[in-house]
Amino acid sequence: MQEKNIKITYKFYSDYEELEANYINLINIAEESLEKAYSIYSGFSVGAAILLDNGEIITGNNQENSAYPSAMCAERVALYYCKAKYPNTKILKIVIAAKSIHAIVNEPASPCGGCRQVMIEYEKLQKSKIEVILKGDSSKLLIFSSVSDLLPFSFDSTVLRQL
Repeated sequence: MQEKNIKITYKFYSDYEELEANYINLINIAEESLEKAYSIYSGFSVGAAILLDNGEIITGNNQENSAYPSAMCAERVALYYCKAKYPNTKILKIVIAAKSIHAIVNEPASPCGGCRQVMIEYEKLQKSKIEVILKGDSSKLLIFSSVSDLLPFSFDSTVLRQL
C-alpha cells in the first residue's frame, strides 16, 4: 500500500473589496444574476458570471422545476450558453455567488459535482485553466487558479477510449 496526498491551493480573501476592479465588477455581475434566479423550491439562489477571452461576460442563474431533475444549476446555464454562442472562445474566469432565504451563506458556496464535471471538461477542451471565484453572502472569497483544484480526479474522455 502506498499513501499519496493531493495539494489544493487557493486564495482566501476576507474582504473582496481588496481585489482589482475587474474582479469586483465580475463579482457584482454574478450577484445581480443570482437575483434573477428561479429558486422557489429551495430558496437557494446562485448566480454565475463568466469572463471570456473576447471580453464578453456571460451570466446564468439556477432554474428550478417542480420535477427536480429538470432543474439546472447557474454554472451550467452560463457555461452551456457560453459554448453555444461563442464555441471557439476561451473561458478565463467564472464567479459563482450564492445566497439563501433561509440563512446567511457565510462561507463561499462550492459548485456541485455535476457542475464541476462540466467545468473541468471545458477547461480540458480549451487546454487552459479557468479561474474559479466563489462567494457567499459575506465579503469572503475563495479563488482557485484552476477547476482541477476543485475536481482533482475528474472523469474524462480518455477513460471512454479505453473501454
